[in-house]
This record gives sequence, C-alpha cells and structure tokens, in this order.
Amino acid sequence: MALRTPGRVPLLLLGLLTTGLAHLPLPASTPRGFWALPENLTVVEGATAELRCGVSAPGSAVQWAKDGLLLGPDPRIPSFPRYRLEGDPDRGEFHLHIEACDLSDDAEYECQVGRSETGPELVSPRVILTILVPPKVLQLTPEAGSTVTWVAGQEYVVSCVSGDAKPAPDITFIQSGQTISDISANVNVGSQEKLFTTEATARVTPQSSDNGKLLVCEGSSPALDTPIRVSVTMNVLFPPGPPVIEWPGLDEGHVRAGQSLELLCVSRGGNPPATLQWLKNGQPMSTAWGTEHAEAVARSMLVMIVRPEDHGARLSCEAHNSVSTGIQERGVTLQVTFPPSAITILGSASQSENKNVTLSCITKSSRPRVLLRWWLGWRQLLPTEDMVMDGLHGGHISMSNLTFLVRREDNGLTLTCEAFSEAFTKETFKKSLILNVKYPAQKLWIEGPPEGQRLRAGTRVRLVCLAIGGNPDPSLTWFKDSRAVTEPRPPQEPRRVQLGSLEKSGSTFSRELVLITGPSDNQAKFTCKAGQLSASTQLVVQFPPTNVTILANASALRPGDALNLTCVSVSSNPPVNLSWDKEGERLESVAIPPRTAPFKGSAAARSVLLRMSSRDHGHRVTCRAHSTELRETMSAFYRLNVLYPPEFLGEQVLVVTAVEQGEALLPVSVSANPAPEAFNWTFRGYRLSPAGGPRHRILSGGALQLWNVTRADDGLYQLHCQNSEGTAEALVRLDVHYAPTIRVLQDPTEVNIGGSVDIVCTVDANPILPGMFNWERLGEEEEDHSLDDMEKMSKGSTGRLRIHHAKLDQAGAYQCIVDNGVAPPARGLVRLVVRFAPQVEHPTPLTKVAAAGDSTSSATLHCRARGVPNIIFTWTKNGVALDLQDPRYTEHTYHQGMVHSSLLTIANVSAAQDYALFTCTATNPLGSDRTNIQLVSISRPDPPTGLKVMSMTPYSVGLEWKPGFDGGLPQRFQIRYEALETPGFLYMDVLPPQATTFTLTGLQPSTRYRVWLLASNALGDSGLMDKGSQISVTTPGLDQPSGEPDYQLPTEKPTRPSGLPLMPVLFAVGGLLLLSNISCVGGFLWQRRLRRLTEGISEKTEAGSEEDRVRNEYEDSQWTGGQDTQSSMVSTTDVEPYYHSMKDFSPQLPPTLEEVSYPRGLTHLEEDMAFPGHLYDEVERLNAPSGAWGPLYDEVPMGLCDPCWPEETYEDTRGIYDQVAGDFDPMEMDSLPFELRGHLV
Repeated sequence: MALRTPGRVPLLLLGLLTTGLAHLPLPASTPRGFWALPENLTVVEGATAELRCGVSAPGSAVQWAKDGLLLGPDPRIPSFPRYRLEGDPDRGEFHLHIEACDLSDDAEYECQVGRSETGPELVSPRVILTILVPPKVLQLTPEAGSTVTWVAGQEYVVSCVSGDAKPAPDITFIQSGQTISDISANVNVGSQEKLFTTEATARVTPQSSDNGKLLVCEGSSPALDTPIRVSVTMNVLFPPGPPVIEWPGLDEGHVRAGQSLELLCVSRGGNPPATLQWLKNGQPMSTAWGTEHAEAVARSMLVMIVRPEDHGARLSCEAHNSVSTGIQERGVTLQVTFPPSAITILGSASQSENKNVTLSCITKSSRPRVLLRWWLGWRQLLPTEDMVMDGLHGGHISMSNLTFLVRREDNGLTLTCEAFSEAFTKETFKKSLILNVKYPAQKLWIEGPPEGQRLRAGTRVRLVCLAIGGNPDPSLTWFKDSRAVTEPRPPQEPRRVQLGSLEKSGSTFSRELVLITGPSDNQAKFTCKAGQLSASTQLVVQFPPTNVTILANASALRPGDALNLTCVSVSSNPPVNLSWDKEGERLESVAIPPRTAPFKGSAAARSVLLRMSSRDHGHRVTCRAHSTELRETMSAFYRLNVLYPPEFLGEQVLVVTAVEQGEALLPVSVSANPAPEAFNWTFRGYRLSPAGGPRHRILSGGALQLWNVTRADDGLYQLHCQNSEGTAEALVRLDVHYAPTIRVLQDPTEVNIGGSVDIVCTVDANPILPGMFNWERLGEEEEDHSLDDMEKMSKGSTGRLRIHHAKLDQAGAYQCIVDNGVAPPARGLVRLVVRFAPQVEHPTPLTKVAAAGDSTSSATLHCRARGVPNIIFTWTKNGVALDLQDPRYTEHTYHQGMVHSSLLTIANVSAAQDYALFTCTATNPLGSDRTNIQLVSISRPDPPTGLKVMSMTPYSVGLEWKPGFDGGLPQRFQIRYEALETPGFLYMDVLPPQATTFTLTGLQPSTRYRVWLLASNALGDSGLMDKGSQISVTTPGLDQPSGEPDYQLPTEKPTRPSGLPLMPVLFAVGGLLLLSNISCVGGFLWQRRLRRLTEGISEKTEAGSEEDRVRNEYEDSQWTGGQDTQSSMVSTTDVEPYYHSMKDFSPQLPPTLEEVSYPRGLTHLEEDMAFPGHLYDEVERLNAPSGAWGPLYDEVPMGLCDPCWPEETYEDTRGIYDQVAGDFDPMEMDSLPFELRGHLV
C-alpha cells in the first residue's frame, strides 16, 4: 500500500472548496448585469482553459483582472500572448481563453464591466484557476536502467526522488511484482514556488527468486493519466546445489584396468553457476567444466584410463561459486580388476645335450591371482614347486619352478609358461623360450689361392672357411697373425677387408673373407677357427713404397743458404730406385745406407744439396721412387720457402693512362716472402693516407685506385713496399688525358687584301696529337666551306691556318676544332678581316633622285661603298666641295661590317640651286672611290621593263615585270592588249596598283594576242615606245596542256579561220561600252585626286624636311627576283638609269649570314589609292603598303660567327623616314606649282 504524503491534504481541501463554490447558486446580492459568471477551474499544465463571462449590457467595456492586474479591454490582450477574449461582444460574450497553461496562470481571476450609458460598473466574483504540474522524471538510486548485483539474504537501501510537480506525487516501490511496504517518504519544496518534490526510501532483501527481475519505482499524481516508472534489474547471487556423479552401469566403483572411464558431474542452480573440479585422492585432476545459463546447470566430464594403481582411489567432484559458504562434494571409490602385466622366465634355455635345465616362471601382480603351467612343444611338464605372494595395488604374484633333462632331439622346441584364471576366461597370458641343445662341429678347412703365389698389392683375394655340423652354428672366426679380423668401422676408410656373415647350407657352414691385399698382408698367416678346430694359409704380396718422406736440415731459408734434403722410401717389395728433380730439372744425389723396413719389405734413402735464391721460392723439389718389376713410381715433393725482401716484377706497369673525371688504377706487381706488410704511395712529396680519402683508396694488393681524376693528378707516384726481410721502391707515372681547351685564338685576325696571315689556335690538351687540329669556314653557301686555297699546319699545342694572297671572299668566320680523342672537342670562332680600299657601288649609267624644286621639299642622296677599315665620305656638287655647315645639308654616315653608307639630305630643294650633279667620294687608308648622283625634277614614270609571261592557260596569261622610275610620284599599271586579226584594244587596270605580277583573264583558246604594259602617275603615262613593255603570246588550245610559256616571240601567225567569232565580238563591244562609262567616272575622280596630290606635295614636303627618318638598307647590284619589290637597284643587264625617288625610300641589304630581315611597313592606307611595291627610293612617300620593304639598315643581330668591328659607332637611322608627310589634299591641275608643270632639267 502506498504511503499518502502529508502535503496532499491541503491540496485536497482546496480542491473540494473550489468545487463546492462552483456549484453554489448565486447570492441575491450578485449584480444582475451578468448572465454568465466564471467558475473555479483546474487544468493540467499545457492544456487550454476558458473562464466564462456573459454581460447583459453589450455596449459596455469589459476586461479581466488577474490577481488584481487588469488585462485591458483589447480582445487580443497584447501583454499576454497566450490570452485572448472569445465570444460575440454584441451578445455580451467575453470569455477569457488561455492557451498552453503553465504555472504562471495559477491565480485569481475576475470579470469587470465598465460604466456605460446603459448601466453601472460591474465586477464578477473572483474565481481560482488551478494548474496541475505532473512530475517529469524519477531519479532512482541505484541508477535507473542499470543492473545491480546483490547477494541473496542481504539488506540493501534504495531511494527514489521525483521531479518538480504540483501537487507532490506519490511514490511506490515494487519488487518482482510485489509492492514493498517498508518505505519512508518526505515532501520537499520544488525549484519554483507552488512546486513540490517527493523523496522515498525502501529497504530491500533480495532472494534467489528475484534474480533477473525488476525493482520498480512508480510515481503517481492527479496530473498524470498513468504513473511514471523507472527500474533496475536485480542480479542476485546465491550458491549452487550439491554435485551429482552419474556412474555408467549398475556396479558403482567396479572397473577394469585399461578401461576408458567417463564420469559426468552435474550441479544445478547458483548465480553465478557452479565451478566444478574433479579430485583423485584429494589431488585435482580436472578443472574444466561447462555451464548452461538458461537452465543454471554446470557440468564437468572426467575422462581417464584406469590403471592398476587406481585400485582403492577415491574420485570426488566439488562444486562452489563466489557466494558459497563452503564446498559441496560427491565421491566414489574405485575397485580395479587387472591381469598380470608380464610373465618372466628365469634361467637359461641353452644347455649341452644330456644335461638338466632349471627354470622359474614369475608373474607380475594381478587381481585376482592366476595359476601357472609348463609346456614343451605340445607336451605338458610338471612343475617342481608352485607359490603365491602379495603384489602391488592389492594384487598377487604367482611363481612356478621347473627342472628337466635335455636331449639333442629337443633342440629348437618351444618351452612355454602359461597363466590362467576364472576372472580372465577370455584371455591367455604366456611366456615362451626356444630350447637350445648344444653339440660340436665335425670338420673344418680353407679354400683360397695356393700358397707361395705372388700377389700384387691391391689384388682382390677371396678366402672361404667351411665347417660341417654343430650347435650352436660354428662361429668360424678369422685371424691374421693371431689377431681377429674385423671390418674397419670408420666409413671414411676404404673397405680393404670384407668379412662375410656365417652362411648355412644344410649341415654345412661357411664364412668368406675378401681382402684387397696390401703391404701388411705380405707373408701374413690367415687362420679360421671353429671351437677347438682350426685351419691356416699364408700370402706373398708385392707392393710399391708404403711411404716416401723428404727430410730437410733447415726450415727458414734465405737467398744464399744451403739446403740438404733426404728422401726415404720406408718399405717396398721388391726394392725401388730413388731419383731427385727440381721443376723438371734432374738433380745429382747421394745414396744413404738403408735401415730395417716394415712388412718384411726393403728400405732405400738418397740426399741432395741445394743453394737457395729468391727465384727458388715456391718451387717444388721432387723425389721419385721407381719399381722396375712393378712398373710403378711413387713421388713426394718439398716446396721451397725462401724468405726475401720485396722485388718488383718485370710486368710491373710504369705508365698508367686515365681520362679526366674518370677512374685510374695504378697496379702493383711485386714479389716478396713474406707478403709486404705495407704499401705506401707518395705523390709530389705528400704521402697518401693508407685509410683512403675522398678520391683515392689503396686496395688490398697495394694497387692505388683514383676516381674523379683531374689533370692536377698527372705525375709520378712513388710506391714503397716493405716486409720483414727488407724494402723496395718503384715509380709509376699517371698520364691524365683531358679534352682540349683553347687558350689563345686571336679574334679578329686582320690582313690586307693580297697579303698573307696565320690564324693561330693554341690549346691546352693531353695527349697532343699531330692531326688533332681541324678548321672550318662558317657560311651559308657550301662553297664557303672550302679551305683548298689555305694551308693547315700544326706543331705541338698550336695549330695554324695560313692564308696566302688574301681575297675578299675569304673574309668571314672560321672555326678552330681540336679533337684529341677525349670528348668533347674544343671549338673556337675567329673572324678573318680582309682590309681593302673603298669600292663604291656604281649604278649604270647614272643615279637619279627626283624631288620637287619648290623650296619646300627635301631630297636624300644615298652613297654606299664597301671597304675595310672604315670609310670616310665626302660630297661635291658640280665639282665643288659641299659645305656641310650649311643648314640645308645634313649628312648621316652608317657602318655595318664592310658596308658603309652616307645619306646626304638636302632641305628646301630649289630647282635653280640644287638640280645638279653630286659626287660622293669614299676614302680609307688603302685608297678611295667615287660615284655621281643627279638630282632632277619629278616627271612622268619611265616605262616598266622585263615584261614576260610566267604562266599560260587557254583563257588566261600570267605576266610579270619590273617597275621603272616612277618620276617621284605614285604610279599605277595598266595592261592594253589586242587579239590579232580582231579590231580594237582592250584595257585592264592592275590591282593592287603596286603589284608587279598580274593574271590577264577573259582570253580565248588558240588565239594570238599582243600585250602592252603602261605605267602612269599624276603627270602622265610612260608611253608605248619601250620594247620591254610589250609582248606577243598565243594561248594554247583546249587539247594542249597548259603550263609555262615559251619565251620566244612567235614568228608567224597561227593558222585559224578568217572569220571573227560572234561571242568574242559581242563580249568585246560590251566590254568597251562598260570601260567607256568607267573611264568617264574615273577621269573625273582622277582629276580631283591629282589636285589633292599636287597640293599635298606642296604642303607636306616642308614638314617632312624636319621630321624625315631615314631607312638605311642596301641591296647587291644584281636583280634578285621578279617580285622583289624591296630592291633599291635595277639589274645591271637592263640599260636604264638608276633612280632615287625621295618618296618612301626603302633600301634593303641582301640577307647575309650577319643580317636578318624584319618585314615591316606603314599603315593607314588611303581608301582608293595604293602604291607600287617596287620603289626606286622615292623621298617622303606617304602611306606605303604594308610589307613594301624589309627592315631598316639598323642594329642587325650578330651571331657567334658574325664579324664584330672594334669600337665603331654609327647613328641609329631606323626612324629617320618614319615621320612622313600626310595625305595629299585635292587641288585642281591649274593650281600645280610652276616647277611641277614640266621638266626644268
């Protein structure tokens, strides 16, 4: 029964009071303004509560008060989020609704109605809202959910504490389903106001039946629908039940020896289960057991083999566990039945015939006793005496004595002693002997080689001893000179004697003796014995010397010592002859009188005298003993040990060759006795450490090993060897080979043209080989590599390349290559500079430069020359030295290798003053040269030259040409062509204008055409008079292959119909009409462009005179290609002037080994104007097409093989002509300056 807590009584009274007040009728004094009043209410924490309030005056202001605190008329009651007013205010419903009630809501409430026009102020009676708080947890000690281990019968205290609750909960303890009445409880104040906790304590005494069951603490409260519970599991410890032994069979304790006995011991109950142990006479036998926890049973099986000594032993099984007060035991005593383990017959069963034999038969202990009886064959013998004695393990010993007379016919019969008993009816125990009756043999003899026969040592001899009759079997023992013959036992010895076993054939016995004859068998007597009988034979054996021994009078020998050696042959039959030799050389010896020899043989001895030297060390001196009769020789040798100091051998290497950074091994070939104690190496006065170093070590044989060899290691190495007899020294040279390194190479090497000079190359190398120097000439052309006209010489470490009668084409870079067989070869570059007098480039027949003579333009005159050393340029005008101090004249000089340039810029060119002949003179210490340049006015372009056909098809012709002088203005090209025998000309403009190749299309197959090429600029066209600007071609037929044309002009007209084809005529007429329209529009545009061009020249040339940047590039004076628009000179084969137009000057040096081309050009092309690619050095031309010329004559990169001239500087000209004049402005033809309207010169 649960104990009710004292704190619950006031709570119960409070609840009854609240319930009673709620059911009382309203007193007469209650205001009549309410139609529904609130009532006392009890709810569980977290539930919803509603206090009702109905007002008869709907228009009144209604609010609730909590413990005197007004909640306000707002239905949402903002200060209390869980509070709100519910109902229809128009009907006077103002019910207080509270969500999720908690302990803070436990208070007094009243409904208040404010004063209004329809009624006075009203207040409802106060009601109480009671909040019940259930307990959340129960805290049990021991810890809830755990397993507690208790001992049965002992008392334990358990406590349980509830969490905060309202009202205080009741606590009950339940043990194994039964309520515990002995508990005490206390109610305490909780963690908050109005909350309580209950603490209960119970005393528990567990029993074995409580094991594995629950001890529960249960808490109940009005706030709970069902009680809350916590529990622990009781693990009750209690002792096991007594053990029980399960005996197999009914006769407990009785067992037979040898039986496998299996006994099961069982103990039931107990926590933990019992621990079982088997004991034999109080001594533990087995401690193994098993348990079944589900049934609380412990089992232990004892398995043992019963032995006789187990008779009377007590086997017991003990059971206990950790809470047992004592040990429980169950035992059984063994009664063991066992037969005798053995039967023994005492006495000998061997006796001579007709004599008595006495024997005793004794058994081992048995339980029960056994009886004995005797048998001889199948005949039973009567014993002379029987007796019984006490035996071991409670058994008995039986004994029987027997005496009887033996006869020869009893020999070999079985004599048996038999033991029997009723207890062992199925078993028989016996002991038997074979009766042996002794009697002697009757005859004995030996079969073998006849006596006196000579046998060679090593001959196999077979001797057989035979006997008849006898028991036991005759032993047939062999003797040699009264000593018994036995086989050698050590297996490593050769089996010279083989003694056969005794063999029996009927009544005949034999034993074989096989021996390999030796010296000891000479004249030896071999005897066979069988009891008192014996037989003998004697052998004669011939043998070589048994031992040849050499005796010396000294052991320590040194050069010059005398050595006496004696050779002794110990014994031989017949006698031998002795001789001496040393390493195959026969020696003279002296005979010594013999002494007594063993084995009844003959002895011999001879001596020899030797004088020692170091060369004799290790030699063998041999003594040979030769038997003529046996034709056999036996030898012995004596090795000479001569002590002498180290001596270097003839094969000692004196020079060792190694490669730098490789390894070297300085070998040692030395002879010494004893071996050298130390090898000491010295290099340049310094001793090398015997322990080795970072780059050397001394090997065990004295050799010196070096690695990472350098040229500094080259030299003589001294070797010092020493032993106890003396010392020796040797010198070994290390020759280190290393790759060549060029030490001296004069760069550059200079020579005057026609002179002689040596290019000297000096190297440091090892080895120095005669043909290790080689020379190469560096150049792009294969012929540049030829050195046939030069002489190659070398002497020692210096190689020379001698140039006789130096020529200009021999100047350049040369490479000295030195290869002495050690990689890598050395290579050095040297430049040969051939000095020569200036050679000015002379265009044929005259150089022209065009410029406008309006005093606003500028012109640049170019003079280029070759020569070494550097050239100095001077200028004259009409034969008068030019005053370069005049600000209108500016000269820039450039030097690049052997090429030198002078650019003379004339500002504000005047037709009256500057249209003249200028002379450029180039001078250096070896001479001078000059050229003339004519400054002229701008004019119409010259006709193009070199017009030729590049390709041809039935419908097109590919053309190529060389532009002529453009007259100082941009020029364009136009093709005029006609089909022979067809009237009229056709025209086609070349696009782009600067192109020098063009494909003429729209032609007819198998048709002959005449083609003209016209050049034009703003001042007019070149005309049709020049033969180089016209060509005749015949297109191939459709059945003819197309390809490269034949450059021979046709000499006769092709055969074709005279009539004109209709389609070409129509196309020609349509083309002419189209061209006429285009020419009208183009003419108008061309007039406007010409005006802009002439006006632009007038305005921009003045600015160009200040901002010109000059390009300094040169071309060789030969034609380099049909499309080479960068060339500044024309072919020497074309008879035409060499012009310099001062617009877009773009000179280009020919690519050589020292120069690299860098294509560049200007941008911002004018929309409808393009300029020709091949320019004749025009001054200040604007907007040149991209790629129209190559790099400026500027800082050209130089490789290793480029000439490098000493400390010569020149001005950077890359930007001189970069700042060119702007676009030409349009102007009318009449507005051209006077100087531009015609030729003044």
